[in-house]
Amino acid sequence: MPSLQFSSLAEFLQMGGVYTFHIWAVYLLFAIFIGYNLMQPRMARRHFIREQKRRASRDAELASKSRENINS
Repeated sequence: MPSLQFSSLAEFLQMGGVYTFHIWAVYLLFAIFIGYNLMQPRMARRHFIREQKRRASRDAELASKSRENINS
């Protein structure tokens, strides 16, 4: 079984060297990517529900105006 490169979490977080910036940049991009993929469906669902409510309201308003014109 392979051994771990870091003996503790603190050692992992304090990793140094030439590539430190690149490693943490990749971790940050990965976190952003995962966050976006978790949030995007929720945002799309909210937008869809808002759009359906707006359409239902508009249709109800048009139906009401249509009934008023017929009764006049």
